[in-house]
Amino acid sequence: MATKLSSLTQWLREYRVLSRYKTQWCLAALFLLLAAAATLAVPLAFRDLVDTGLTSDAIDLKFINLLLLAIALALMTASRFYVMSWLGERVVADIRQRVFENVLRQSPAYFETLQTGEVLSRMTSDTTLVQTLVGSSISIALRSLVMLLGGMTMMLVTSAWLAGVMIVLLLLVVLPLWALGRRVRKMSRASQDKVADTSAMAGEVLNAMTTVQAFVREPHEQKRFNSAVEMAFFEAKKRITMRSLLTATAIMMAFGVIVFVLWIGARQVTAGTISLGELTQFVLYAVLIAGSIGALSETWGDLQRAAGATERLVELMQAEPALASSARGNDRTETSTTANLSAPEAVVFNDVTFAYPSRPDFLAMNHLTLSVPRGARVALVGPSGAGKSTLFAMLLRFYQPTAGQIEIFGRDITQWPVSELRGMVGIVPQEPVIFASSAMENIRYGRLDATDAEVIAAAKTAHAHGFISALPQGYDSFLGERGVRLSGGQKQRISIARAILKNPPLLLLDEATSALDAESEREVQLALDSVLPGRTSLTIAHRLATVLRADRIIVIEDGIVVEQGKHEALITQGGLYARLAKLQFA
Repeated sequence: MATKLSSLTQWLREYRVLSRYKTQWCLAALFLLLAAAATLAVPLAFRDLVDTGLTSDAIDLKFINLLLLAIALALMTASRFYVMSWLGERVVADIRQRVFENVLRQSPAYFETLQTGEVLSRMTSDTTLVQTLVGSSISIALRSLVMLLGGMTMMLVTSAWLAGVMIVLLLLVVLPLWALGRRVRKMSRASQDKVADTSAMAGEVLNAMTTVQAFVREPHEQKRFNSAVEMAFFEAKKRITMRSLLTATAIMMAFGVIVFVLWIGARQVTAGTISLGELTQFVLYAVLIAGSIGALSETWGDLQRAAGATERLVELMQAEPALASSARGNDRTETSTTANLSAPEAVVFNDVTFAYPSRPDFLAMNHLTLSVPRGARVALVGPSGAGKSTLFAMLLRFYQPTAGQIEIFGRDITQWPVSELRGMVGIVPQEPVIFASSAMENIRYGRLDATDAEVIAAAKTAHAHGFISALPQGYDSFLGERGVRLSGGQKQRISIARAILKNPPLLLLDEATSALDAESEREVQLALDSVLPGRTSLTIAHRLATVLRADRIIVIEDGIVVEQGKHEALITQGGLYARLAKLQFA
């Protein structure tokens, strides 16, 4: 618990949460103290009422004073609630922004072991716990602590002997509460983990809904989800059982102490040691103290849960990206240099070896060496799993090579600021990504400052203008989540238009025409023929008919370049390319 709270404290200090919202914190503290003072004055007002007597002429003034005190208490409490709730929402908004900002900086290797559903769960359910802690629980805890200390002080003033007995007995209550609180903390972390697993599973299934329905696996997925929900409920049930026991123990022991002390006080009133008004005052302070202890036990449970949630959030906020020194384009450790686009070689792989972190024993690249001249159209061919897509990932610097060197336009890839490096590269993935926005905004994603005319020109070049214009609202038509309103070929042409709009010196095409019909493929090939001359391009192709115009074909197998040359020469060699061509063209 101490470690988790220290990590939270460290983050609060680093992000300057207290100094950033100094005015609000000061106002919250002021309203808290004023509300506590008003509450602590209530027993004094009642003592006045009892000792004055209900038949006294001054009784009207005493009731007016009590009413004014209640109004002041209501105003101060409402003000404290507003300011603390504002702080809770603001701090949680900051946490969500920081988490998302840091997650965006992570390399793809980070997501090989972390499910996106788990990240979303942390940003929603975990931050909600933190919001409850900051906006509500901390406020209640501070108020209860002030009331506890103030009540005890006033009890000491009223009757030092009775207060001393109560304080000693209440201290004995703390030990069992502390032991139970430690168990609640462990159960809270386990419960949150199960909730995150459930969210991750739901996100995975929803993203693959068409596959689930195509295989009629709705009952299977429902069963899996039900099982995960029940496991989360089982963990939550253990947590709330222990928390209920914690609450019951705290209240029972606290009130037991109070009843015992009040019994002693009643005997003192009988003996004439204290007045009835003083005993009434002491009773009200005892009730305030009991309520404060009960509230503290409740907020302690909230703190246990929020501590586990905060630990998980801090892990996300403090996770260092694989390219820690170069994840930001404005990093001072790197010098931004204009690309040397006149370098004779656009891309050079020199004895590059690489294995994915999730599969360290399998070499996706095995001492691979190749070069791509500036302005050349190069095709990458080979069986699935040969390392072609890995080569693209290395060029975008999603991963670092285990050994060897990669150069882009005559400069070592590690010396490029990552943002500048990726700004020079355009990619059309095999599975196009369509965002839940309009066609105009999806294409403009390639260059955010592009005008509408430039977006439309890129769409025409990619032969996407026709079907986009036929949509209900044209370029302003909403394409749906992941582009569900488009066909596979239409998605691919949107992706190609996005890359064309970016206009990069190096273009990566990963089966750019794989989802197109014969007519659309011909149109896109014609579009690429008008775009690619003079631009360096690398094209991954399984359909060899799409690479016949390539200046050079590089054949990769098991992470090694096994052949390279033009189509006719490779056919003559009778190697892997010839076998693949025979299978397709026969």
